[in-house]
Amino acid sequence: MKSLRIKSLFSSLILFVLVSSPTLSSATSLGINYGQLGNNLPQPTDVIPLIDSIGATKAKLYDANPQILSAFANTGIEFMVAIGNNLLSSMGDPQQALAWVKSNVQTYLPATKITGIMVGNEVLTLNNTELSNNLVPAMEGVYAALVSLGLDKSINVTTAHSLGIMESTYPPSAGAFQQDYKVYMQAILSFHVQTGSPFYINMYPFFAYTSSPSEVDLNYVLFEPNNGFVDPTTKLLYDNMLFAQIDAVYSAITLLGYKGVSICESETGWPSKGDADEVGATLDNAAKYNSNLIKMVAQNKVTPLGSSLDIYIFALFNENMKPGPTSERNFGLFEPDKMPVYSVRLTDGDTVSSSAVKRYNSLILLFFCIASIAILLRQLD
Repeated sequence: MKSLRIKSLFSSLILFVLVSSPTLSSATSLGINYGQLGNNLPQPTDVIPLIDSIGATKAKLYDANPQILSAFANTGIEFMVAIGNNLLSSMGDPQQALAWVKSNVQTYLPATKITGIMVGNEVLTLNNTELSNNLVPAMEGVYAALVSLGLDKSINVTTAHSLGIMESTYPPSAGAFQQDYKVYMQAILSFHVQTGSPFYINMYPFFAYTSSPSEVDLNYVLFEPNNGFVDPTTKLLYDNMLFAQIDAVYSAITLLGYKGVSICESETGWPSKGDADEVGATLDNAAKYNSNLIKMVAQNKVTPLGSSLDIYIFALFNENMKPGPTSERNFGLFEPDKMPVYSVRLTDGDTVSSSAVKRYNSLILLFFCIASIAILLRQLD
C-alpha cells in the first residue's frame, strides 16, 4: 500500500514538473512580419533558424506563399496568412471563400501551423468605399468557410488596421475612432465578439517621433527611462508611447460598447536607416526599440489598463523593393544575406535566441526535478 502511495505521489510530482516549469513568454507571444518585397531574400528553409534565433514563435505573411508554408512544415512556428485587398470582393462569395481556404490553408494543415487569416490590410484608411463595404462580408465569408471545414476553433479571422483609424489617442482614456469609420468599426467589433478573434492594429511610435522630434521625448518612444505622464482621468502612469497607443485603442473600443476584445499589435518596429528628414532613424535607436520591446514581451508586461503584449515586430528583413522613403527598406532585423542588422538583446548580456530560452527552461526543470526527488525521499523515510 505504501509503495502504491509513493508511486502515486511520484507521478503527481512529475506531472507538476511538466506543467509548472516556467518558460519565457517571448517563446509564445512574440511574432515577426515576414515580408517578401525583395529580390535578394534567402530561401524559406534558410529563414527558419533566423526566426528561431530571436525567440519568435509566430510569423505573419502578407499572402499565403506556398513555398514558405511548405518549408515551415513541422517547425511548430505559428503562421498568420493574409488575403490581399484585391480579393475582398470575391471573399464575400461563399464558394470562392471556401476555395481559397481549401487551397491556401487546409492544404498545409496540420504540418504547417496556420492559426490566423488576415483579411485585408489597413482597408478603412484607404478611404475606398467599395473596399470598406466589402471588408466585413469578406471576413464573414472566410469564417464561414472555416466553420464548414471544422477549422474555426483553431484558426482566427481578423484584419489589420492603421492607427489612422483613431481620432484621438491622447490621453489614452480619451481614445476614440474617427467618426467616419465608426459604422465600420461597429460591424468589425461585432464580428470579433461573435467569433472570439483579436483586433489587430499597426502601431509605430517612430512615425510620431520623426514628425515632431522637438515635442516627443525620444526615451519615451524607445522604452528608455523617462518621467512619462499621468492620464488625468485614470490616474495611470504611462512611460512609453506604445502602451499609451494600445490603451487608447482599448478606450475607443470600450467607448463603442464592446468588451472582451483582445488587442494585438500586428506591426511595430523602428528603422535602422532613413532619409535626412527622418529624424531618429538610426541603428542605435532601432536596436533599443526592438530590444526593449522584446524584453517586455519576455517579462510578460501588460499596459496600465491591463492589455497583454501580443506583438509582431516589423520586420524580418530589409526589403530592397519596398517603395517610399529610405526607412521603408530598413525596418529589418536581418539583411538579405542573413546577417543581423544589429543585435537584439533580451537582457543586458544575452542575445535573444531559442537556445537561450531552452537552456533557461532546462535549468528550471532540473531545479523542480531535484526538489521533487527530495520530497519523494522524505516520504520514503
